[in-house]
Amino acid sequence: MELPNSTFTSYRKVNIFLAIQSRYPYNEPNGNPINETKNTEYHALVCASCGSPCLCGMDVYFPEGALGKLDAIGYAVCHRIDVRSFHIGDRQLPLCARCTGEFYAAGLALIFQIFISGKHSKLPSRGIIAVLILFFLAFAIDGSNSYLYLLKQTSPGALDKIPNLYIPNNTLRLFTGSGMGIALAAVLYPVVNQTLWREIDDRPAFEWKSFGILIGWVIIVNLLILTDSPIILYPIAYLSALGTLSLLVIVFAILWIMIMRQDNTFEHPRELWLPLLSGFTLAMLMILSIDLLRLQLTGTWSGFPGLTG
Repeated sequence: MELPNSTFTSYRKVNIFLAIQSRYPYNEPNGNPINETKNTEYHALVCASCGSPCLCGMDVYFPEGALGKLDAIGYAVCHRIDVRSFHIGDRQLPLCARCTGEFYAAGLALIFQIFISGKHSKLPSRGIIAVLILFFLAFAIDGSNSYLYLLKQTSPGALDKIPNLYIPNNTLRLFTGSGMGIALAAVLYPVVNQTLWREIDDRPAFEWKSFGILIGWVIIVNLLILTDSPIILYPIAYLSALGTLSLLVIVFAILWIMIMRQDNTFEHPRELWLPLLSGFTLAMLMILSIDLLRLQLTGTWSGFPGLTG
C-alpha cells in the first residue's frame, strides 16, 4: 500500500530536523540555530532601522562639515565654553580642554590595550589602582575648583567669600582630564573582556611597564597640544570626539549584551558586530536627543550662554 504524499513530506521534515540537531546540538539556552539566525537577523534589522534615522538626523540637524559633526558629538557631553577650550585659529575644538584630555586619552588607552593586552581581563595591580585613584582625585579637585571659579565669575555674591585653591587654567584641565581618561580606560577594558569572552584570560590588562609607556605617551601628546599647532590639534579634535563616541558605543554594547543574556558567549572579535551595531545605534540616539534638546533650549551650538569664565 502506498503512503500519501503528505506522509512522505512529514518523514522528510523529521529527517531534516534530526540532521540539524546532529549538526547543531542544543548546548546553549535557546540553542536552536535556525531561531538564533532569525533572532540575529531581526535584531540587526531593528538596529539598522533605528540607526538610519539617526544618520539622517545627523546630516540634517548637525553642523556642516566633518568638524561640525565632531562638534555635535562634543555638544552632547561637554559645556564647550570657548575660553576653556583649545582653538585652531579662531575655531574652537569639539570639546573643552578637560574633556579633550579625558576622551583623547581614553581613546588612546583603549587602542593601546587592544594591541598590548588582547583579551586580558584582570584589573591592574593595587599599586596601579592607587595611581588611578590619584588621577581621579586630581580630576575631581581641579574640576571642583574650576567650577567654583566659574560660578564666582558668572554669579558674584555669597560665593565670593569662598576662596579658590588656585586660578584654574587649560593646562591643568588638560593634564587632569587626560589622567581621568587613562583611569576610565584602565578599568573599562578588563571589565569589557570579563563580559565578552567565553574563555577568560586571567592576566592583568596593565602591567607597570605598559602603564608607564602609556603615561609617557600621554604626557608627550599633552605637551604637543600646548604648542597650539594645527598639525597636532586637528588629529586631537578627531581622536577626542571619536574617543567620546567609542566609550558610549562600548557602554551601550555591553548593556545590550547583558540584556540579551549573551555575556561570556563570544570567542572571536568578528562575532561582536551586532552588539557594536546596537551600541552605535543607542549612542547616536542619545547624542541626537541631547543635541536637539540643548539646541532647542540654548539656540546655539557653542557653549552655554552666559558662561564665559
